[in-house]
Amino acid sequence: MSAIATHSLTRVFGPVTALSQLTVEMPTGVVGLVGANGAGKSTLIKILLGLLPPTSGSVTVLGLNSVTNGLEIREIVGYMPESECLPPDVSATEFLVHMARMSGLPTDVARERTADTLRHVGLYEERYRPIGGYSTGMRQRVKLAQSLVHDPQLVLLDEPTNGLDPAGRDEMLELIRRISTDFDISVLVTSHLLGELERIADHIVSIEGGVLQRSTSTAAATQFSGMVLVEVTDRGPDVAERLRAMRATVTTGAQSNSFAVTVDDERVLDDIRAVVVDLEVGLIRMQRGRHHLAEMFATQQEALHG
Repeated sequence: MSAIATHSLTRVFGPVTALSQLTVEMPTGVVGLVGANGAGKSTLIKILLGLLPPTSGSVTVLGLNSVTNGLEIREIVGYMPESECLPPDVSATEFLVHMARMSGLPTDVARERTADTLRHVGLYEERYRPIGGYSTGMRQRVKLAQSLVHDPQLVLLDEPTNGLDPAGRDEMLELIRRISTDFDISVLVTSHLLGELERIADHIVSIEGGVLQRSTSTAAATQFSGMVLVEVTDRGPDVAERLRAMRATVTTGAQSNSFAVTVDDERVLDDIRAVVVDLEVGLIRMQRGRHHLAEMFATQQEALHG
């Protein structure tokens, strides 16, 4: 069973069509939802949670119809909003206990789940401090924790790394990956930073103007590019020139000792090793290149606007 499935999903706001005939299946695991601002991502999340009815079409979340089973969906799905929405004058413990009880957990179970969840997101030592005194990274962790406290089967995370510095983003991405691998919770995460999704997502869904552009596994989207990346200790231009003389296609970059070689034939790999040995230089790296999600998104934008 897919975690999420839509069929001909359309949502219209007056003259604006936010989603148009969207048909897509999102598997369990970590799914990255890609799209520019206004692409329809937030509208889709609201429909998935049963908070907004579609104009037409159908949606199922964990096998439940979002129109007729919205309350049941919200009992087993967690949601981390993009917006700042935390009460500043209560502690993380008080807030999470309240959210757990709102999800139907008894008070004693809610307190136990709260302690476990705050420990998981790294806020256990700070659990009694008022949220208003938390840093941006800590507040993002509180938002993540409240989406997990009722032990959901699926969490919807809207721009979870917003406002974080590089170290904070790395820590948040690691937490998200662990949610899936350690606790077997499916994740739908939106981000405008494609490199982040490339690191953590098993599957990528791209929408633009409310229309599905692509739904593919991350492995397929980042498959080998047909290039091999080469880095040598010195004499890079000489190595590149020798390879060109052997009819190889060599693309040089800003670093003189690094370049890319097109792999038209696997024999070019032997040629690279032979040239390196013959010129008596050290081979630091010879790595097959991969495509990146940014390339897929750029191609998609060119097709739409070109």
